[in-house]
Amino acid sequence: MTRTAHTFAYAGSSTLTGSGAGRSLGLETAGGTTPAGAEAHPRFFAGFLGEPQAAARGLLAVADVAAARYFRRTLRASLDPVVTAGGDRLRFESFSGCCGVYARLDILPEGLRGADTGHGTTNVDVNNPLREALSRLTDTDPLHLRVGPDELAVTTLDGPVVEKKVPLPDRWLRGFAESQAITTGFDLRAELTAAEAVRFLRSLPRGSGGRAGGPLWVVPAGRTLRPTTRPAPGAVCLPGPERLGAFQRVLRHATGLRVYGPVPDGTAPTASAWEVALPGMRLTLTLSPEADRGFSGEGSVLEALAGDTAAGDADLVSVLLAWEPRIDPADLAEQSGLPAERVRAALTLLGTAGRVGYDLAEAAWFHRELPYDARRAERHNPRLVAARALVAQGAVAFDGPATAQVASGERRYRVRESGGALSCTCQWWADYRGRRGPCKHALATRIARRTAPAAAGTRTPGAAPAAGSAAIPSGTNAPLGDAR
Repeated sequence: MTRTAHTFAYAGSSTLTGSGAGRSLGLETAGGTTPAGAEAHPRFFAGFLGEPQAAARGLLAVADVAAARYFRRTLRASLDPVVTAGGDRLRFESFSGCCGVYARLDILPEGLRGADTGHGTTNVDVNNPLREALSRLTDTDPLHLRVGPDELAVTTLDGPVVEKKVPLPDRWLRGFAESQAITTGFDLRAELTAAEAVRFLRSLPRGSGGRAGGPLWVVPAGRTLRPTTRPAPGAVCLPGPERLGAFQRVLRHATGLRVYGPVPDGTAPTASAWEVALPGMRLTLTLSPEADRGFSGEGSVLEALAGDTAAGDADLVSVLLAWEPRIDPADLAEQSGLPAERVRAALTLLGTAGRVGYDLAEAAWFHRELPYDARRAERHNPRLVAARALVAQGAVAFDGPATAQVASGERRYRVRESGGALSCTCQWWADYRGRRGPCKHALATRIARRTAPAAAGTRTPGAAPAAGSAAIPSGTNAPLGDAR
């Protein structure tokens, strides 16, 4: 697993100060991106929270996920949450250390009072003393929230006084991209009232489920959800129910529960998303298909990364994002002059650079900028790197308009296209049958076909031209994602 050292440099530690009506929550920011460019300590909000206790517990839930590993729990995991200011709302995001749980707290316009919200993305300091202070918050007195340095201190900052150096696995960035690409295909599958939501979530097992008992599913049953071991009609997969434990922080404030997922295809486990509604807020946890399986190896963005037009389209679409809290692909298609399907592919590619996220509740993308080198997702994706190497070696030989042979090592694999989808005779395809994206042989075939459209006849290995690399648009910097 590739890791790089990343330093979060804060002007100070985040704190909760005061008492009664004079309480103030100050969240310190590290280097981030705004419409004006990169800033060392951007300031996004200074105002009051509509529901301070619910917001505090929601922030703690996001921090819980950032500090957790639900697989290989003995390894450390610690990363400060990301906050994106979208002009009318604040979104706090995190990924678990095992890359299997994505958490996001959306504080909506009705949850923020008395101030304008800025635009941009940064990390916020959530330290242990702050966590303890927020945990002790019990009353509903007004709470002033500041995201960014105090205005009185801005002119006197002469350098960071608090630094956190953490390892950032490359799979975290891929996890962000994969989770949002997967959830674009989700539908609302169930909705529970506050009372039923609390009853159901409190009934879930707290211990580690692992894989011994197989995947758990839930099906609507009257006003609630009933667990089952088989994906019956209307079922939603609940892989590793203990991974919803962060919801325990906010149950007393819950106003409902929404469950999102794909239509089951066979008995294989699938990802799912669980959204607890709070007053003026939403807390969403998205779970990978299995507790020991990170999002970063799902392969749902590989086709976009391997495309020949998506990179240029993404460059065009990226200048139109404008930090909007809701991005409508139809509007982008009209502004850019691109067909809607190419806009969606461009958004998928921008997601691999951490430049957009996806909001299930509003079925819309949103603009953000994560602090990663934008080209890392492609450069460190093993299947894509291997596929490009196969094409460069001339390993793809077409023996018909819908079939090809790919020489890999001492073996040859047959790749066949049917209905736009590719299948392969390799072990990866036999194991997953497309559920975790294309294998390297199918990807190599797709790339070779695009770079040599006239190669419909037979071609021997060695004649294929080297594939060019579809570069990921370099937004600015990109932050959080373990892959298999």
